[in-house]
Amino acid sequence: MTVRAPRLSASERRAQLIDVGRRVFAKRGYEAASLEEIADEAKVSRPVVYEHFGGKEGLYAVVIDREMDVIVQRIAAAISGGSPRARVEAAALAFLTYVKEHPEGFAVLTHDAPVSTARGGMSSLLNDVAARVGDIFAASFKSAGYDPKAAPVYAHALVGMVTFVGQWWTETRRPSVEEVASHIAALAWMGLRHLPKRPTRLKSRPT
Repeated sequence: MTVRAPRLSASERRAQLIDVGRRVFAKRGYEAASLEEIADEAKVSRPVVYEHFGGKEGLYAVVIDREMDVIVQRIAAAISGGSPRARVEAAALAFLTYVKEHPEGFAVLTHDAPVSTARGGMSSLLNDVAARVGDIFAASFKSAGYDPKAAPVYAHALVGMVTFVGQWWTETRRPSVEEVASHIAALAWMGLRHLPKRPTRLKSRPT
């Protein structure tokens, strides 16, 4: 028999269910997670979860939105000032610090999302973050005489690199996120500093 949790206010219960849902989704992934497990861990009945979120997908969407907002806000703050090189490193460090401090949230984002979810987990996260990084790149490209329309290509490349490095780091937990961010920034910035004005495909040599 399930032991019911103490009575909480509606906002407290909602916050509790979000925390429990994030933990279960991180452990199981969306498809394998069940409302029964979430309700049992929260010590409530399934109807309580339905009352707050309309079901598993509704709870999942809220968890995803919360995690994505945390990352976007951190990166937006990190890239708000400083030299372009410093902002590239700050963006990488902000993302990796999130990975370090919010392992369950990052695990939820890197699991496969249900097709019907509007904000589809990591792919949508990358688009949101890359759009902000792209704004910085566009301004820098324009001032350096490059085509600012190409900025999204490099922004997505950088954000994708940081994301996959973050997944690797969760398994190794070393070196420090600060050192990893410095390596990423160095790799990205050395390439960005030596971009040709109009990149062209290398033609293969005849054999």
